[in-house]
Amino acid sequence: MNSAQYQPGVCNIGGAEVQRRKRVAQIGSILFIAYAIFAFYTDMQSSSAVFSFIPAMLAAVGFIQSRRKFCFAFGLLGTFNFVELGKLSKVASPADIAADRKVALIIIGQSFLIALAATSLLLLALSL
Repeated sequence: MNSAQYQPGVCNIGGAEVQRRKRVAQIGSILFIAYAIFAFYTDMQSSSAVFSFIPAMLAAVGFIQSRRKFCFAFGLLGTFNFVELGKLSKVASPADIAADRKVALIIIGQSFLIALAATSLLLLALSL
């Protein structure tokens, strides 16, 4: 796959946008781990693990988007970007927009499930 070209339902971001999503994944991961460590060392109630869902979701969304080179928000909006940050182009074809929206929803679902699993594991670990 040529990483510098829009492909409906496959690839809608390049270079700088992919790097931005990698940073989001890293930040989300660090926040999740920091929250988990804090929760263990402060004997936090296990129900408080629910708050770890947000950084877990950030990590999952960033990771999936950077690996797939596909931004779910751009997919939902019918846009793409392979140049500098903030320079969006519009998707012209309704069929291409539909393909992008389908993939965007899949990414959201996958991210949700990963974040839910991570949060559930933390909840379980805190309840032991």
